[in-house]
Amino acid sequence: MTSGAIKVGIIGAGFNCRYRHIPGFQEIDGVDVVAVANRTRESGKKVADEFNIPTVYDDWRALLGDDGIDAVCIGTWPYMHRTLTLAALEKDKHVLCEARMATNAQEAHDMLNAAKAKPGLVTQIVPAPTTFKVDNLVRRLISEGYLGRLLAVEVQGLSAGGFIDYDGPLHWRHDRDLSGYNTLTIGIWYETLLRWVGRATKVMAMTQINVPQRKDASGQSRSITIPDHVDILCQLANGAQAHIRSSAVTGLPRGDEIWLYGTEGTLYVDPQLDVYGGRRGDNQLSLIPNPPEQQYDWRVEAEFIGAIRGEEPIVHTPFEAGVHYMEWTEAVARSAQTGRAVSLPL
Repeated sequence: MTSGAIKVGIIGAGFNCRYRHIPGFQEIDGVDVVAVANRTRESGKKVADEFNIPTVYDDWRALLGDDGIDAVCIGTWPYMHRTLTLAALEKDKHVLCEARMATNAQEAHDMLNAAKAKPGLVTQIVPAPTTFKVDNLVRRLISEGYLGRLLAVEVQGLSAGGFIDYDGPLHWRHDRDLSGYNTLTIGIWYETLLRWVGRATKVMAMTQINVPQRKDASGQSRSITIPDHVDILCQLANGAQAHIRSSAVTGLPRGDEIWLYGTEGTLYVDPQLDVYGGRRGDNQLSLIPNPPEQQYDWRVEAEFIGAIRGEEPIVHTPFEAGVHYMEWTEAVARSAQTGRAVSLPL
């Protein structure tokens, strides 16, 4: 538990930090965002000026060396998450780390082990917020037996898709060195399944790279090794099967959709995050009310600070869950590469 004002430093003030994390921290009483370190001092100063952050560090090591900082928010790309998390914990800083947790399962395990070695520090991965609106409703319906025994789950993660753009620029998500095994939105959807129906025990996947080259900022062509279309079959620990399709090259998609099929009922989450359901004997699906007061909303920064103050546990998302989705993400890549099923845990 930390008494007095909690001082937060930002390492890598990307879009989410500027849009979510910094404003979120600044809205909490007794929390001060006191320092930022970006890839360049110039970009760090722009963020500091925008949000009235008093100190700009040229290097993340200098920020972590500031004994006045209690906690850090890591907003870099995944390739730096392990390095920064281990260094922050070594300096006795609480850690909120942007998703995806790491580039591979071993890095995620390293982060979890380092966190366990510092039980007095709070560690959290920024959760996937895609289904926040319906998480409580779907979990309640499943726990109350609406589906009976779960048989199958179908996920279509297509909202980021569209017809192939061969001339699109190279994004950091296309770069294996920056992203590792993270591919499209598959980690987000598996994190959702972890919340709703639990872990997978076996994975089979087929992937496709439809745009094999893209030009970087300098105009040089770069080979792409991260798929832009993925189909995944999973065996879940509860006995059900799950099918997840994620694509960035699917033209005119309806958007993200989730179906849950059980022995006694069916649930459907549409692209607008409305939930429809039907049970044995019904002729069609019907809209299920989802009162706003029962919906979970974004409060990531508040949860992180609440945990530091000893007021609540980390639920969205602890390092343990991050390790699960990184193992699964790597299993997808291994299966696609070998053509074989991969068992979990790795």
